[in-house]
Amino acid sequence: MIFNKDTAEKTAELLLQINAIKLNPGNPFTWASGWRSPIYCDNRLILSFPAIRNYVRDEFSKNIEKQFGKPDVIAGVATGAIGIGMLVAESMGLPFVYVRPEPKKHGRQNQVEGFLQKGQSVVIIEDLISTGNSSLLAVEGLREAGAVIKGMAAIFTYGFDVADQNFKKAKIDLYTLSNYQNLLNLAVAKKYVTEKEEQTLREWNVIPSTWGV
Repeated sequence: MIFNKDTAEKTAELLLQINAIKLNPGNPFTWASGWRSPIYCDNRLILSFPAIRNYVRDEFSKNIEKQFGKPDVIAGVATGAIGIGMLVAESMGLPFVYVRPEPKKHGRQNQVEGFLQKGQSVVIIEDLISTGNSSLLAVEGLREAGAVIKGMAAIFTYGFDVADQNFKKAKIDLYTLSNYQNLLNLAVAKKYVTEKEEQTLREWNVIPSTWGV
């Protein structure tokens, strides 16, 4: 679920402007999972653009407090959400930790890095939601560390049904600055894509795991 429509449209436009999101229906990308995709999202680019990272920080800060209430701690999911998570924590005047999808294989074998007390409330920052599996592994790690999860806030979601099911099963409320539907509507309105490309992009979003196979 998006925080609000205006933020969703503005965020989508900014992500397209800096090529954090690339649409290429004619020459699809291959994800690490092996899925073929006409879209690729790299929200880490946001950190290189001060005005845009500040916008994302401010939208997260005000909407997190409005939607979830002020938590005790902000947690960023490694590695993509560490930078923006720190900015949000600083803006809200809160402690920050980051969490891996799984514990380190060496040293203290930590999954959560930073100071976190059992019983503290946490809002998790994520950069991108696809199936939600890696994000929810981070949730499990925080719960095992004793955190009370108020919810997760992400920059962008592809809006897959499987992600909705996974978050519902984990009993985690997910809110995002933008999503695939708002992105696609904007891309069509601003002529980033043709009508034929729009159809391809919509078809992919319905069954992404077998698209283009």
